Amino acid sequence: MDLAYSALALQVQCRSVNSLDIPAARQQIFNNIDHVAKQVKSSLGFIKTFSGEAVRLVVLPEYFLTGFPMGESIAEWKAKAVLDIDGEEYNRLAKIAQDNKIYLSGNAYEADPNFPELYFQTCFIMSPAGNTVLRYRRLISMFSPTPHDVWQPYLDIYGYEAVFPVAKTEIGNLAAIASEEILYPEIARCLAMQGAEVFMHNTSEIASPGLSPKDIAKRARAIENMAYVVSANSAGIADISLPVNSADGMSKIIDTKGRVLAESTIGETMVAYAELNISSLRALRLKPAMTNLLARQRNELFAPTYQQTVYPANNMLPQLNDQKPINRQHFIDTQVNVIDDLIAKGIFHSDTSHSDTSCLEKGK
Repeated sequence: MDLAYSALALQVQCRSVNSLDIPAARQQIFNNIDHVAKQVKSSLGFIKTFSGEAVRLVVLPEYFLTGFPMGESIAEWKAKAVLDIDGEEYNRLAKIAQDNKIYLSGNAYEADPNFPELYFQTCFIMSPAGNTVLRYRRLISMFSPTPHDVWQPYLDIYGYEAVFPVAKTEIGNLAAIASEEILYPEIARCLAMQGAEVFMHNTSEIASPGLSPKDIAKRARAIENMAYVVSANSAGIADISLPVNSADGMSKIIDTKGRVLAESTIGETMVAYAELNISSLRALRLKPAMTNLLARQRNELFAPTYQQTVYPANNMLPQLNDQKPINRQHFIDTQVNVIDDLIAKGIFHSDTSHSDTSCLEKGK
C-alpha cells in the first residue's frame, strides 16, 4: 500500500509581543495559540470538503507565537517570549495536534534548564497523540544563542545524535530546518544522512515575485536530498515598527525534483497544500542511477575542508563562565573576528586597510 498523504503549509500572521509588558506578552502567546487552533481546524475542514483529502501534516511559520527580538537583551526576551519545555504553551499546541489528528510543526524560543542564562530557537514536531516527537535547536543564527555557541557542554549533556534529529513516523521520516538555515546545504544533508524524507521549513522571510535566495535554496535542498520541503512563511508580522507585510507570502510545498506543488500568495491562507508520496520518494532512492544523488555522494572528499574552523564553537562560554551578560554586540564582534580571520588566511580578500573594512564593528 502506497504511503501518501496531504501536507499543509499554513500561512498565518505573526502577532508580536515586542511592544508589550511581560504579563501582556505571555497572554498574547496564548491568544496566538488560540488563533492557530481555529485556523488549523477550519483549514483542514475546508480542504477535506473541497478536495476529499485528509491532511496529516501541518507546518506553521517561524515566529508565529511571539515575533522576534528587536533589540531586547537575552534576559528581557527570556522573560517576555521564551517557553519552558514542559510549559502550558506546549500543552496547548499538543492539543491542536491531538484534536485534529495531525503532525504539527512549529518554531518557538525555548528555555533549557541546563543553560539557564540562555534560550534556544527550537523547531518542534508534535504527533497526533500529542507527544513531542522532534525537538531541533537552530544551529546558525545571527542574534540568538545556538548549541554551537556552547558546543562542548551541549554535547556532554545531549550527545551529537540530538543535534540533527529525525522523527521516524508512520507518515515518513520528518526533520526540521529553521528559516535562513535553508541557505546552508550542510544542515539539510546531515538530516538526510539520518534518513530525513520531509523537511519542515518554519520560516519568516521577505516574499518576492522573483526568486529570492531562500526560495532558490528550498528547491536546491529538495533536489540535493531527494526530499520534500514543506515551507510555511508568515502572513506578515504585526505590532512591530517594520511594515506588516514585509514577511508575507510564498508558503509552498516542493517535491523531490524541485517542483513547486502548491504555493500561496500573501495574507492568511491555507492554499499551500499538496500530496506527499513517500512511497514514490523511497522508490527513487533505491534506483541505481545518475539521478540518485544521495547514493552517489562521497563524503570523505570533503571532510578535510569541513574540519577547518570558520565560526568558532564555544564562543559564549568565557562570558557565561565569568557570569557576564551576553548582548547583541557579542554576535557582531564574533562575526567581525571571523571575517578578519578569513582575510588573514587569504580566503577573503580586502582591497582596503583593516580599519576601513571593519564596518560591522563600527555599527554601520
